[in-house]
Amino acid sequence: MDLALAVTAAIVAMVFASELGGSHRERPRDHARMWRLGMAAYSAGSWALALGLAFEWQGPIFRFFYFFGAIANIPLLAVGSVYLAGGTRWGRVVERGALALIGVGLVVTMAAAFVGEVPPSGVPDGSELFAWTFDFDGATLPGPRVFAAVSGGVSSLVIIGLSLRSIARTWRKRPHVARGNGLIIAGIVAPALGGTLTALGESTSLALFLLLGALLLWAGYRVSSTGALRPVPISAESGR
Repeated sequence: MDLALAVTAAIVAMVFASELGGSHRERPRDHARMWRLGMAAYSAGSWALALGLAFEWQGPIFRFFYFFGAIANIPLLAVGSVYLAGGTRWGRVVERGALALIGVGLVVTMAAAFVGEVPPSGVPDGSELFAWTFDFDGATLPGPRVFAAVSGGVSSLVIIGLSLRSIARTWRKRPHVARGNGLIIAGIVAPALGGTLTALGESTSLALFLLLGALLLWAGYRVSSTGALRPVPISAESGR
């Protein structure tokens, strides 16, 4: 069941990313570009989860899963939200910072030594395999868990904060935008809850929460743009 849920989550995120990509090609918009990248990373992390569940976990699969699932995807979505709410100037500043964070996080995730054995079954948690810091050529550097905490925590707060601001501004005159942003908040919270449960030893729910998150984010994007779950027209502006 978990494998089927993980594969479904990966496909849903991939199709959503494809829809965003088509919209961006027809009418280039920075928020759609960044959300496309974010959902592509979401899909990649879900595919890595499916690989680990299907063929047993190995070091490279877990590193791939951890990077895309815990470090890369939420900052990219957050940058898209900043572009939409704050405009191009702030969006570019935040994008540069996020890409730098993600790039360093990639190097650290691939370089950091494991502190334990990768369990072949279940869903390993980052706290089991990564320390907060690691030694590299005599220097003590922040480990992948630091980057995951900063990327996931700060980026989630950015998305939730901007969505709440949009809800406060639009709930009377454009209630569909408020509803859509509410769904987006739920879509951010769902995978975070799944990750928290995994850290507490309840890993069987992670794939379900990833699928729920992908569906809620997709629904939120469509509802905020069109007022319904139908595909977003090229002329629609999501979340304004």
